[in-house]
Amino acid sequence: MAAAIVVNEGRVLMVRRRVSEGQLSWQFPAVEVEPGEVGADAAVRETLEETGLTVAAVKLLGERVHPKTGRLMSYTACEVLDGTARVADTEEPAEVAWVAHGEIPDCVPYGLFEPVQDYPDEALDF
Repeated sequence: MAAAIVVNEGRVLMVRRRVSEGQLSWQFPAVEVEPGEVGADAAVRETLEETGLTVAAVKLLGERVHPKTGRLMSYTACEVLDGTARVADTEEPAEVAWVAHGEIPDCVPYGLFEPVQDYPDEALDF
């Protein structure tokens, strides 16, 4: 799985799933990596498909086995190149939101992978 961590104008892009996976309801744009594809490319592709935003991969933040799903996750920091965030794929996300860094725990109550938690601070120069 690959996830895009998109920070823009002081907020982080999150999508709410139509169907929760356990405690997972809100998440970063994320997708299975296709054969021959690298995680960063999958994260960029899925962000466009789910939200209509064209983004570019900036750097790999890290990888881990997700503690709730058991899936190997790759987290890529991305920057917005073009577009306005919206629900672009009517089958997967139910809602798209720009979330303030301090509000992320409300969306992800079980905590974030530390490099992902630290990235918005770094991106915003806090």
